[in-house]
Amino acid sequence: MRMIYGVVLGAAFIGGTILLTIASYLAMRFITGGDPEGRDRELASSIVVRIAALHGLILALVFAQEMVEYQQLKYESATEADAIADVFYDAERYGIEQGLPIQQALAEYLRVVINQEWAELGSTGELSQTAWDQWDVAYRGVLDLVPATGRQASLRDHMLRQMQAIAEVRVKRDNHGPDSINVMFWFAALSGVILVAFGYYPYAPERRTVMLLSVVGAYTGIILFLIYAFSNPYSQPGTLNPSAYLRLQKEIASPPEAS
Repeated sequence: MRMIYGVVLGAAFIGGTILLTIASYLAMRFITGGDPEGRDRELASSIVVRIAALHGLILALVFAQEMVEYQQLKYESATEADAIADVFYDAERYGIEQGLPIQQALAEYLRVVINQEWAELGSTGELSQTAWDQWDVAYRGVLDLVPATGRQASLRDHMLRQMQAIAEVRVKRDNHGPDSINVMFWFAALSGVILVAFGYYPYAPERRTVMLLSVVGAYTGIILFLIYAFSNPYSQPGTLNPSAYLRLQKEIASPPEAS
């Protein structure tokens, strides 16, 4: 279902930009009456080159930015999963009785992030308060530990640092939501498609001309679709699966219940 949605949406982007390109070209020919004597071709070509260069630069910069943020979220998720694993296993090393509540809170935290928070970030762009509550339970559990040996003191200090690292990653995760692209980008992107198509009005609407303009529109549509997909990594069609959390959840399974 997810793949079908991506294919349909991608086709809509590509088809839409092709139609916009051809419609803009035909509208400009209708307004100007074309250029049967070819006097405007040189001027139109020079203008198209300048607009196309700026348009391509805008698309390239935004595409690169979204790709960087997408990969950054992937890295941050792996970092947080590592920190959770450190606290989980350090709590066991500290002592079963004292560490068990911390392990249980972290296991529940993972469940909430995977099953609830990831989807909520895609729709609302906000972190789950339930996940924060479970983090707070684990953090308070670490704070309440009273080390009796140097080994326990070292473990407690390490767990505190990792719990703070988890909180820092959570705050960063909030910045990768659905509002990462300003609406002005879409205005600039679509304006570029229209203005570039305008510049081809001196050329008669022959089959080859229409096909070449369709190629330009199709490629622009592909880039716009990818930018849209990567702009919200928590939602379709470019959903980034919480793989690091899933692997950790599978690894730790459920902590043993207190006897």
